[in-house]
Amino acid sequence: MIDLDVVASTAATASAAWAAMPPRERARALVAAADALTPAQEELVRIAREETGLTEARLNGELMRTAVQLRMFADVVVDGGYLDVRIDEADTEFVLGVRPDLRRYRQPVGPVLNFAASNFPFAFSVAGGDTASALAAGCAVIVKGHPGHPRLSLGTVEIVTAALEGSGAPSGILQLVAGQQTGIDLLNDPRIAAGSFTGSTRIGRMLANIAAARPVPIPFYGELGSVNPVFVTRAALDERAEEIADEFVTSVSGSAGQLCTKPGFLFAPAAEGFAELIASRVAASEHRLLNPSIAGGYRERRDTILATPGVETIVEGSLRLDNEAQGWATPTIVRVSAGDLIAQRDRLLDEAFGPLSVIVEYEGEESLVALVDELFDGNLTGTVHAGRDEDSSALRSLIAWIAGHAGRVLFGGWPTGVAVTSAQQHGGPWPATTNDTGTSVGGTAISRFLRPVAYQSVPQRLLPEPLRDDNPWHVPQQRAAAGESRSWGESYRSV
Repeated sequence: MIDLDVVASTAATASAAWAAMPPRERARALVAAADALTPAQEELVRIAREETGLTEARLNGELMRTAVQLRMFADVVVDGGYLDVRIDEADTEFVLGVRPDLRRYRQPVGPVLNFAASNFPFAFSVAGGDTASALAAGCAVIVKGHPGHPRLSLGTVEIVTAALEGSGAPSGILQLVAGQQTGIDLLNDPRIAAGSFTGSTRIGRMLANIAAARPVPIPFYGELGSVNPVFVTRAALDERAEEIADEFVTSVSGSAGQLCTKPGFLFAPAAEGFAELIASRVAASEHRLLNPSIAGGYRERRDTILATPGVETIVEGSLRLDNEAQGWATPTIVRVSAGDLIAQRDRLLDEAFGPLSVIVEYEGEESLVALVDELFDGNLTGTVHAGRDEDSSALRSLIAWIAGHAGRVLFGGWPTGVAVTSAQQHGGPWPATTNDTGTSVGGTAISRFLRPVAYQSVPQRLLPEPLRDDNPWHVPQQRAAAGESRSWGESYRSV
């Protein structure tokens, strides 16, 4: 029986020691963890295939992505820009009176509890993006492993922990626990400073409420549900209907549609033969769903959608369950008019986590923004496929609407596939995420696990390293020199 008090206490002690380590030492440990995954790749992927049913190619790519994330955050740590160091020098001539010496930076929040995902057993699990960004920020991490891949979680944590601690990280910097109640109990522990989650809207909302209801609430970064609407204009359809059909089917069916960025709705002008073009591209080969729980949820959503008035089945697909309720599916594609989607919104708008998508036929692009504004809340992504030289007020309005309702605006691409890079944004307004100011992918994901602190008139010898004038960590420092305030507001005059 695991002692949660010991787990939390160990994380708190490790967090303080880890945060105090110089950036290059912390980065060295992250790179060591990435390097340790590669020799174990064959065995880890074998276990992952057995537990999740995902393909070898997909899992190999995902493990590589996991290692790349760790290396990227090593560079983020060494660069130091994420600390956002700002120094206002003492100023006796400040226009509002004497200004004291003020120095501000962002410091680690403390131990982070990360609830791992089912659909990314490497990239959003034990050593995935949430763990990597929290470690990079200087926080210890406790991972609540997903029950869909317990052996893989244990194997991964052993490899990564050995590499981290072997490179100088404190003991207990990364720990693994299991069980829903264990996760809830730790989320309530006062030593836990932040939470992260990837999963269903129902569970994510429950955990977010727990984090908010604590005597001292903590930030909780949950990635929940998203239907990722895609919009195709008439000009795009006229230019490349076959290409759009091919890519749409690939995006919907990849990993059996078990991706948070799967395009759940494709809005296209009513056009003769387009739906049939899509149907001709759908393969009938089965793909195993991740686990019985997901298979059961997919069956319920699929049955509801197929039985909804106004829905026309383009590709019926299939869902086969074995004696243990494990499921195998082929893609299902349906069609509905814009009017019927509005009439049946309560049955159709929820996410279908699996290989199913809805084609929505609309009459004119001028009405698209008004239509979708009535239907959708927040999403991770929104995509536009327009003509090569198309430019209109309707198109510009649609792009602006997506920017107001999603974290990532795509033009001419597909939402599945999330690049691990500094400019990435993987988060959006509710219910896509619980907090749309953060991202769970990319270099800025580190900011979720930091909080700003200002030091006023503190002697140099007592300041944190990033704020000292000798700057031993060699991080960027933004300085405001004495006397500058008298020229504030003048720069625009020279433009």
